[in-house]
Amino acid sequence: MLYQGQTLSVEMDENRLAWLVFDASQGSVNTLSQNVVGELDEAMTALESQTECQGLVFSSAKKAFIVGADIREFHGVFAGGSHAIQTMCERVHALFNRIEDLPFPTVAAINGMALGGGLELALTCDFRVLDKSCRVGLPETKLGIIPGWGGCVRLPRLIGADNALEWIAGGGQHPADEALKVGLADAVLEGERLTEAARDILARAGKGEFDWQARRALKTEPLMLNSVDQMMVFETAKGYIASKAGKHYPAPVRAVEVVQKGAGETRLRAQAIETSTFAALAQTSVCYQLVGLFESDQFVKKQAGRYEKQGREITLSGVLGAGIMGGGIAYQSAYKGTPILMKDINNEAIELGLKEARKLVGKQVSREKLTAEEGASVLGRIRPTLSYGDFEHVDVIVEAVVENQKVKSTVLSEVEQSLDDRAILCSNTSTISIDTLADALKRPENFCGMHFFNPVHRMPLVEVIRGSRSSDETIGTVVAYARHMGKTPIVVNDCPGFLVNRVLFPYLQGFEFLLREGVDMVRIDKVMEGFGWPMGPAYLLDVVGLDTADHAAQVLAEGYPDRMKIEGKTAIEKLLDEDRKGQKNGLGFYKYSEDKKGKPRKESDDTVARLLEGHAERHTDIDDDTLIAMLMTPLCLETVRALEENIVGSPQEADMALIYGIGFPPFRGGALRYIDQVGVKAFVDQATELAQRYGALYAPTPKLLARANEQTPFYDTAEETA
Repeated sequence: MLYQGQTLSVEMDENRLAWLVFDASQGSVNTLSQNVVGELDEAMTALESQTECQGLVFSSAKKAFIVGADIREFHGVFAGGSHAIQTMCERVHALFNRIEDLPFPTVAAINGMALGGGLELALTCDFRVLDKSCRVGLPETKLGIIPGWGGCVRLPRLIGADNALEWIAGGGQHPADEALKVGLADAVLEGERLTEAARDILARAGKGEFDWQARRALKTEPLMLNSVDQMMVFETAKGYIASKAGKHYPAPVRAVEVVQKGAGETRLRAQAIETSTFAALAQTSVCYQLVGLFESDQFVKKQAGRYEKQGREITLSGVLGAGIMGGGIAYQSAYKGTPILMKDINNEAIELGLKEARKLVGKQVSREKLTAEEGASVLGRIRPTLSYGDFEHVDVIVEAVVENQKVKSTVLSEVEQSLDDRAILCSNTSTISIDTLADALKRPENFCGMHFFNPVHRMPLVEVIRGSRSSDETIGTVVAYARHMGKTPIVVNDCPGFLVNRVLFPYLQGFEFLLREGVDMVRIDKVMEGFGWPMGPAYLLDVVGLDTADHAAQVLAEGYPDRMKIEGKTAIEKLLDEDRKGQKNGLGFYKYSEDKKGKPRKESDDTVARLLEGHAERHTDIDDDTLIAMLMTPLCLETVRALEENIVGSPQEADMALIYGIGFPPFRGGALRYIDQVGVKAFVDQATELAQRYGALYAPTPKLLARANEQTPFYDTAEETA
């Protein structure tokens, strides 16, 4: 054994080949933490003294090669300022350059996954062999930074500037066959053959069959592009990437600039350019929030994993109601491999659900995400039925009928009679109390909410709503089913509107207040889209459906009359009086026509101004900052209330639910991170001022007032990085 650490080891075999194996003693994956970097440095020192070594193989004893840097360390390191960040990057650059300059050939044998710093380490090697199921990529731009350990330098020289810019700016994960196609991989084969392939490559390199030194020269010299080609490649990429990333996410465009500036430089100078930009981006609020978002996402996944352990296996599921939602649920279940029964009251209704599933499968086939045979298999896992008698062996049933308490209670009671005693019933209700629906059931402990968001196949969040009588096994099984469907489940307790709708509607009430102040709805939408929302509140209401929104608003007004009951007729109600329901019938706050792809295209409609004539009670001069505060403050306050009332278990789950469920701007981190960013005291002062004019909806809670006085944020960076 040449070297033995806590995270990696190096030993030499009889053929004088060195084998460096990453195998972190703590955790299920390998990361390039500061401790690992230190041990890798020591291992290189040991290897550099081996004059007889003929080659080196990097591999992993875990299921994945290296998943990247240890992101839990980022907030701590980045808080040290520019000098600390640059020192960290320069340390890794020096280490990786030593690997690249070793006096013998090197191979990375990549299994499972190599992301971020893990791929950057692999790029220092002369050769890379990947298992067939492997995925590789540089996801740093999704954290608001750029690859900072040589990815912006080595990748363009290895696979070409065009391909590298797509990989770096996009931040995606790429399959092994794509890595082979662009030239990142030298071989792709079954995982058990990686060791054999690595040994064969080193043997052939030793015989001179592979010129490993020429490969190194390619990575350490300037990029081979003339000035005209550089201009075409980089300037074209900047415009395209800027339009895709948007103004709130600067990292993708900065990555292009780094590759461009470093293209004509040798390794050290190009790395210095990369380091400087990395350090600047690492200190931005966008990076801070996106790193925090990653940590929250990991926290949510761990919480779901804990719930899942309490559940049981699901082999067959069912959905009641074959509308657009029911068809979407059936498709998603079948697409992810769980067979599902889809029931409705007649063949016409069943056909609607099947049509939705066929449409979604067709899109996957046309995009080559599925073959025709795989698409047929997905549809084959959806079994339509008109009879409850077929539900005898179903493990989990999702009720997705019309949002009406009496109808839902009747349907749930009827199907329960046909189920096994252990079968679990869920309601996809978005507003109706789970405890109220449970009153109609003989086994309320086997019942909970499973709230999907529309469209089901795109929206990642599923709210799993625990009723007061829901068992741990019920919650665990439904969480497991949601995860198997590829969703992010977040468990919340029962209350009017649950979490997401309860928090969203105060935001929409703020919109109503602005309309009453005489603020133009188009301006409101434009300002909030500029703030970072995917759509403004008027457009959002049209997408949700004005009738659906009105129903939810009434439920919430009944549940929280002190702050959510609005006196007088709302703008939504006035538009509904004219049968304007939003996108579903082509008329709402805007009007809609179909584009070439059959999607609704938003257009302005002068009729709305006439219909809302006289709705404004006054015409107040409200600036953009106040406009934003009038919408964001009640949303954030309701999130605080939900946390304080234990409707949601943690700040992380609350924030991730808003990001995944309603498109809260990710670069702002969620409602509670947003309060932290504004400053708890400054937020409370602003809310108190607005409450004097607009009432209880804007009033801070006593606990929030105390938090402001103590200047205690919702997130403690030290705890997050511990």
